[in-house]
Amino acid sequence: MTVSGGRESTRDVRREQLPDGSAASRGRRALPPLEIALLALAVLGISLSAPLATYAAAPALAIAFWRNVMASAVLVPRVVASRGRRPGKTDLALSGLAGLFLAVHFGTWIPSLRMTSVAASTALVCTAPLWTGVIAKARGRSVPAAAWGGMLLALVGVVVVSSVDFGSSSRAMLGDGLALVGGACMAAYLTVGECVRKRVNTATYTAVCYGTAAAILLVVCLATGSELINFGARTWAALVGLTIAGQLVGHSLLNRSLSVVSGSTAAVVSLLEVPGAAFLAAVLLGQAPAPLVYVGVAVTLAGVCVVIRAESRAK
Repeated sequence: MTVSGGRESTRDVRREQLPDGSAASRGRRALPPLEIALLALAVLGISLSAPLATYAAAPALAIAFWRNVMASAVLVPRVVASRGRRPGKTDLALSGLAGLFLAVHFGTWIPSLRMTSVAASTALVCTAPLWTGVIAKARGRSVPAAAWGGMLLALVGVVVVSSVDFGSSSRAMLGDGLALVGGACMAAYLTVGECVRKRVNTATYTAVCYGTAAAILLVVCLATGSELINFGARTWAALVGLTIAGQLVGHSLLNRSLSVVSGSTAAVVSLLEVPGAAFLAAVLLGQAPAPLVYVGVAVTLAGVCVVIRAESRAK
């Protein structure tokens, strides 16, 4: 349901490992309908993350820990039982590095939801596309001008949808800063994942990544004295839902997509979390979006389309 096994990812890896790179280019040139559908499902999953994290009556760091450890409990046995090719030391180290960035992403963004407004936190963490562009440029990779324009256009849409009202209190400003760090770490996580996914299948990569993030967050939770166990049934249900929707569906499908799209494209697509969350709030909570929200959704969608088209032409 959530991630593909060895056969799927072996095809992806073989396609991207051709010496001349021609197959990888063809795979990225035209995004198949199935990949588009799976990316849409990923957006739906991550769109549920903020509402579920807010609903759970647990410390923010504990929420970050449990969503990773529960996902690891699902993935690790599957990877151990599989007969696929095991990753080398370099890929294991890079998968662990991605897990470190993921841990910092969750460890900063989820607490920010309780320090500043959800709108401001979501908008700031969604600066990930610009960070991925900066990282790509620093690595010597050419980023099309149209892609930069699309990223900025999508971010404008996010700000419109969120109606960002950055807080003036010191606590709110700290929350804003944490969300910004979360966005930068999300970009680094996707960038490293893009490199690893060229050689390692989705299940193995996500198992190592989530497991590393869970281990790091456990240490942080113990060091800060965060409660990890004594929660009510409602909170445990929210944590399970968050693991399934946000982690196993949302993040795992984003990681899967890194075999056919760049980290920058995946980051821009993840911007759709903001309008997605707005519509889910309307359906699930009866909070009808203001007319301006629809304008922001249209602008965000336009920006996503511009980036994907620009990167496809550049391949």
